[in-house]
This record gives sequence, C-alpha cells and structure tokens, in this order.
Amino acid sequence: MEITIKYFGSNWKANLTEPIDISIPLNDNKPLINAWGAEKPEIKPVERKNWIGSVKSGSSVNFNNIFFNPHSHVTHTECVGHISVKKKSVNQLLKKFVFFSNVISIRPKISQNGDKVITLDQVSKKFVAPYNEAIIIRTLPNTNKKLDFDYTNTNPTYMDYHCAKWLSEIGVKHILIDVPSIDKEKDDGNLSAHKAYWNYPKNPKLDFFITEFIYVPNTVNDGIYLLFLNFAPIENDASPSRPIIFKLKKL
Repeated sequence: MEITIKYFGSNWKANLTEPIDISIPLNDNKPLINAWGAEKPEIKPVERKNWIGSVKSGSSVNFNNIFFNPHSHVTHTECVGHISVKKKSVNQLLKKFVFFSNVISIRPKISQNGDKVITLDQVSKKFVAPYNEAIIIRTLPNTNKKLDFDYTNTNPTYMDYHCAKWLSEIGVKHILIDVPSIDKEKDDGNLSAHKAYWNYPKNPKLDFFITEFIYVPNTVNDGIYLLFLNFAPIENDASPSRPIIFKLKKL
C-alpha cells in the first residue's frame, strides 16, 4: 500500500507495507534494558485460590499481570508531566500521531570530565529544515548492546542543554533518542535539558514530547522518514510507545 503526501509544497511517497520498528519491547527475560536501578519487570499469571491464569497450568486462557517502569524497561514517550508539579499525561496531550522526521547519526563528543555529550553544533549541522516535526537521534557506535544493556550507574550519553533549547526554539515537537534520558544520569536533579526543551517552568510546552530508549538499526540510512508514533493509552507522565518509520521518496 503506497500513499502520497504533500508537505511544504513537495510530494512524497511512502510504502506502508514496509514499516521499520525502532522500539525496544518490554520483556521479563534476561538480558533486558534497564536504567535508574529499577527492579526487574515481571509478567506472570494471576493466581487465586484454586486457579492460575496460565494455559500451561490448566487454565483455558493466559491471564497475566505486568509490572514494569516505562522509564526503565521499554521504549517510552514522555510529556512535561515527567517534571511538573501538576499531573500531565501523554494520553491527554499527544493527539497527533504522524510526523515528518529527521533520522541523524551522532558520535557524541567527549567532554573534559569524560562525559559523552550530544552537542548543538553536531545536531544543527545534520538537521534538515523544514522537516522539523520530529528528530530521531541514533548515537554511534550503534550496536545490538543497546537492546539489552543495564545503564544503571554507567553515566550514559546525554544531550547538552543548548541543543535541547535550540530544538525547542525551532519547533521540533518530538525528540526520539536511543539512550535512557536526554539528561545526565546524575545531575543533582537539575534536568536542564528536559527543562530547556519543555520551557519549564516559565511557559511549559504541552505539545512537545521526548521518546527515549529507541533503537535505529544500522540498515536505516540518515534522512527524512515518515514517523508513526503509537503509545499505550495510560494516564501517566510516560507511556510505553512504538515508533514506526517509513522510507520516503520525493516525487
């Protein structure tokens, strides 16, 4: 199934039968992704007095409870509610699901203190205007290790405050990135990149979102893609999500 889209005066074609999934699924088997020292997720049958919700155990159905943290165990999309006093949920705020997006690859710079940082200079040089609805950042090197790594206490790559601020100012409503957070793992609670991107607390941008823990395969080239951003309708600051991209051809 092919569709044609007109965007900024140009026509583009996408084949919807060729999706590229850039999410990491939730599972309760080792190895798995994790961050922030969260407990291991659990997917297990409901147990009552004389019944276990498992076909293997004699039930007619599998009937599982799932325990997990969206920020730690799975690709997730978060809103300003992640850092605000007032409760805000992705389900309340995210009402548009299809976007033109930039896929760019960045080899983080090493700072004087040894941190791996994504800088404004790096991102601005690769960003292609006016396709600025969403930016998808693949950090280099890009290995399968990202699918099952525990980032706890590893000081992973993060985004410089000035880069997050610039993306916000030019109107990028979605940042998608393959690390646990756009902020430094231990920053004394400053969360400077999150605050800069959401313009918090001065005038919070309620229609701006961050999707973390993605994985962009090496078979995907940098360029312009059509992004479908799906998420679970949960009333929470973050929700498990499944970003899907499609190759675009300019006509």
